Amino acid sequence: MKAIQQTLRNFVTENFLFGQGGDSFSNQDSFLESGIIDSTGVLELVTFLESEYKVSIADDELVPDNLDSIDRLLAFIERKLGDAQKCA
Repeated sequence: MKAIQQTLRNFVTENFLFGQGGDSFSNQDSFLESGIIDSTGVLELVTFLESEYKVSIADDELVPDNLDSIDRLLAFIERKLGDAQKCA
């Protein structure tokens, strides 16, 4: 869990904060409300998640409850990975 959390945090910091201020937001902070990620950035984030974790993200999963903070991303990816293991 810590490894996934750190990978997510590193991706957000490098791609949306351009390597600056990774410690300036908490794991609970909303990406959209704090201006870290905009709607175009969400697509970049989804592409990363699908590639990095070999999951498929459906259109109906593209909601803030799944993608709008490090904590929400972590929970979402853990669910997706758990579902993938159940299907294997």
